[in-house]
Amino acid sequence: MEKICVDKDKCIGCGACESLEPDVFELGDDGFAEAIKDNYDKLSDEVKENVDDAIANCPTSAISTKETEE
Repeated sequence: MEKICVDKDKCIGCGACESLEPDVFELGDDGFAEAIKDNYDKLSDEVKENVDDAIANCPTSAISTKETEE
């Protein structure tokens, strides 16, 4: 499984990811982004494209995907 990860140590809470894909990202109570849907493999192709755009456009490179065993 490929999981969407947000590194809160790098995140500045700009909200770019949330604006690109609000079904996957939101700013939490702490003001930083979080992935509310983190299973990349189960997303539609359109949503995956938006997540990829969020990864590419994050100003601090705080978003990534990682392979996990589940």
